[in-house]
Formats: sequence, C-alpha cells, structure tokens
Amino acid sequence: MYGVVGKMRCVPGRREELIALLTQSGSMPGCLQYIVARDQVDDDAIWVTEIWESAAAHLASLELLEVKEAIAAGRPLIAGFEMRATTEPVGGIGLP
Repeated sequence: MYGVVGKMRCVPGRREELIALLTQSGSMPGCLQYIVARDQVDDDAIWVTEIWESAAAHLASLELLEVKEAIAAGRPLIAGFEMRATTEPVGGIGLP
C-alpha cells in the first residue's frame, strides 16, 4: 500500500470551496481511502489523507480527466502546501 498525508493552506476565506471541490470526485481506481479534513486550529488549512493500492495507482490517478479538472479548479483556492509525507500503510480499521 501507498499513503500520502498533506496539509494545504487555503486562500483566506475559501476553505469550504476547496473542500467541496476535493470531495466531489468519483471513484478512482486503486484508491482505498481519500479523506479531506478541516484543521481544528487553523481556519485556512485542510489535511488530505490518501491510501492507495500502490504508488503506481496514485500516479495513474493524476492522469484522470476529472482529477486534472479538479486540480485546475483548485489551484486558485490554494495558498500553499505546508507538509507532505508519504507512508506505507500496514493495517487498521477500514483497511484490507
């Protein structure tokens, strides 16, 4: 398995728009979990947690038309990226 966890800084006052955009995606082949969460302390930040069958499945998702469209629409709402980590999920509730 392949995991990605990242913190995004939203343009001030635009967090809910970005959340709506990121959570409207349909299914993505190889994606086991895709979670968008509000930061509890910072009103202009979100966390995205992804778990994929493989790094290749994650990379392939970036070629999907709907993902490309979401990235293009989301760029004006993103002020920056603060943290990003790749992980190797090994198990837990909700994982195979």
